[in-house]
Amino acid sequence: MVRAIIYIIIGYLSGSVLYANVFSRVFRIKNVAEESRDGNPGTANAFMHGGFFVGTSTLICELSKGIVPVFLYTYGMSSSALSADFMLPFVISAPLVGHIFPVFYRFRGGKGVAVTFGVLLGLCPHMIPALTLAFYFIFFSLVLRVKTHFHRTMVTYFFTAATLFLLRVELPVSLGFLIIAAAVQYKLHMSREERQKFEVSLLWMH
Repeated sequence: MVRAIIYIIIGYLSGSVLYANVFSRVFRIKNVAEESRDGNPGTANAFMHGGFFVGTSTLICELSKGIVPVFLYTYGMSSSALSADFMLPFVISAPLVGHIFPVFYRFRGGKGVAVTFGVLLGLCPHMIPALTLAFYFIFFSLVLRVKTHFHRTMVTYFFTAATLFLLRVELPVSLGFLIIAAAVQYKLHMSREERQKFEVSLLWMH
């Protein structure tokens, strides 16, 4: 348990570093969150308002801050070991919670999509969760298109959480993602992002 608590703290502190803000300063540009409509210090705004180098640097670090603590904690664990670790949900969700509620930024953080992918990639070689999240993002972006980012993200996290339970992925992993999904949903509802009408269309429909 002590080891898990250490990694929860490490993960939370790692998540609390908002790299969009960091690289805005490094590259001496205006703060990307302040320049954006929704005030989100995330990867998308880093690319949109900071350019290629700020965006790429932010993406790599946002992924890494989820990958590293989770990978170091779960390295070498079998599926049976993952299933028996009741502290794992908190280790998995800590970097994402840190990103959304960062202690270094008065608990005002980003939405955490890139960090979520980082956390799930950190479970390697257990890749079903990461692949499931990627599948639904692609599906709801290109096939059954949910037109606004706000609604697309909500639907993607909901279906990913449901699918992980249906596929009987290790329960602590599924519970960890459920915490992540709840935190992301909360952040979306509290954000300043413009909320247009929920619309869905098929790939071949314009």
